[in-house]
Amino acid sequence: MSDSGSDWIVSTTDASFAEDVIERSKTLPIVVDFWAEWCQPCRMLTPLLEKLAEESQGAFLLVKANTEENPSAANEFGVQSIPAVFGLRDGKVVDAFMGVLPEDQIREWLKRVLPSEVDELLARAHSLINEDVESAEALLVRAMELDPRDERARIELLQLLLQENRLEECTTLLEELEARGFLEPEAERVKAALNLQRQGGQATNLEACRETVANHPDDPAALLQLAEVLAASHEYEEALQTALQVVQLSTDDLRDNGRQLMLDVFRLLPDDSELTREYRRKLSMALF
Repeated sequence: MSDSGSDWIVSTTDASFAEDVIERSKTLPIVVDFWAEWCQPCRMLTPLLEKLAEESQGAFLLVKANTEENPSAANEFGVQSIPAVFGLRDGKVVDAFMGVLPEDQIREWLKRVLPSEVDELLARAHSLINEDVESAEALLVRAMELDPRDERARIELLQLLLQENRLEECTTLLEELEARGFLEPEAERVKAALNLQRQGGQATNLEACRETVANHPDDPAALLQLAEVLAASHEYEEALQTALQVVQLSTDDLRDNGRQLMLDVFRLLPDDSELTREYRRKLSMALF
């Protein structure tokens, strides 16, 4: 419920805590103030938080949780002493502090909790990426200029370039990211998709590959070419089945190429995919 008629300050209960705090933080930053009537430091801190909430005019919602009346909420957050303040975004705690801080330090703390300009640019780009690619790309480039150390924009741009089949630009950006000595999981998936797209694009059409394999069913080179085209066409199960035959029939570079194709497909599938589990096991048996 709202406190003092404010739209930006509410009180919560154990019954409504999950909705007021966790769920609501998925659309708006939340600051939770754990307090109690008997707590003298709380009487100093809460008015400061209320002032900042009013001043922000909706940049965040201040949710007040009385620990005496709502012990479950406090226990859920591991509150040992009060006042205790938590900042949440997207259902997760971003930062927290205990005790009373001066107003200037609370303002600095809020900067870590509230979305930055880069965060906002990324969110806008993400919402446009399937509708207005040009605008989404411009927003991502702007985010990269604002904070060159924040790799999220580069990874989003990497995915956009792949989506738009701009493979050379995608490769260049991927190489820049690889130069750091590691790749984020999202970038690894783009690399795998890029590999498969290139391999499949170099081959002839799918029906021609099927015909070649039908005429030469034990030819690892023909099977590999078919697997590449299948993977590029997102026919992942048949691609894995065909690449596995390459691994089973070959002992040279073709075998390694078949294995690598399977690994690239695994990276594109969900970690808990039954297809991944099945073919990882089959690949392991074929190799050892």
